[in-house]
Amino acid sequence: MRFFYTKNTLFIRGNFRAASTGIAGGISDINTIINSSVPKDFECEDPAGYIHDIITGKGYENDGFFGLLTAVNMKDLCIFSCGYITAFITAGVTNPNPQGPGTINIIIHSAKSMPDSAMLEMVKTVTEAKTAALFDMGYEFTGTTTDAVIVAYDRDAAESAGVYCGTFTEPGMKAYECVRMGVKEAILRNESKVVRKRPSFFIHSTIGGAHWMEWSPDSCEYYPCHFKGQACDFCYCPFYPCHDEQLGDWIDSASGKKVWACTRCLLLHHPKVAKYLKKNPEAGLEDLKGTAKDYGLKIRE
Repeated sequence: MRFFYTKNTLFIRGNFRAASTGIAGGISDINTIINSSVPKDFECEDPAGYIHDIITGKGYENDGFFGLLTAVNMKDLCIFSCGYITAFITAGVTNPNPQGPGTINIIIHSAKSMPDSAMLEMVKTVTEAKTAALFDMGYEFTGTTTDAVIVAYDRDAAESAGVYCGTFTEPGMKAYECVRMGVKEAILRNESKVVRKRPSFFIHSTIGGAHWMEWSPDSCEYYPCHFKGQACDFCYCPFYPCHDEQLGDWIDSASGKKVWACTRCLLLHHPKVAKYLKKNPEAGLEDLKGTAKDYGLKIRE
């Protein structure tokens, strides 16, 4: 799974099996998921066609797709990562009743596979977490009239998440935590109670006790972790775990299991390589290593 965003649209690309409650939804094999911002007075007789035009406009002519629309500004997007589960959330709550532009859009991606029935159960789990988040914030409604959920997993996943995704399963618990926290953070940003100039990215960390950590390339306390002038746009590498032994190593974890470590990788910390990936968001590792080679850059400490 790879994701990137433009001013108005989040694009998620991969080889997915997915379920969607949104526009032209259902269960299907797809390659593209989007969540796109529209004006608050937006009216369209063919929203599926509108989404199709956004996707084909990026050159994805023959891909299956699911898409969502929102009046929320894409800079208020919140991304929550918890192991193999990632949640993408935009949230406005001005529409608990039939009139108004608010909506809560939630996209869940799993790097592990699951049966169709588990994807549908994940929709239920996500909805429960969204409702809990709204109650946490003091709202007396369970959602807005235009809320939507997409659940997707990688079709080429090497591991299974299991056959169930309820709130007491591992994938369900991970998604529940992402969404319960993510909906609240997304609403705070949409209401300008928390202001960010770009989408917010949160990592679930167990270092020093389980907690959520918001990562930002601005004013990082660890800068420079490699060298002065390094790029920090891809501190959390979109290729992790790449298993490319030119870039990283297998090391022993505290539990005795082997884990992939990339602490000595320099590839995406080079500004010229990071710039290339931002311009070509679906570039592969070999493309990026070739770019580094062209500039005579070392890819590992």
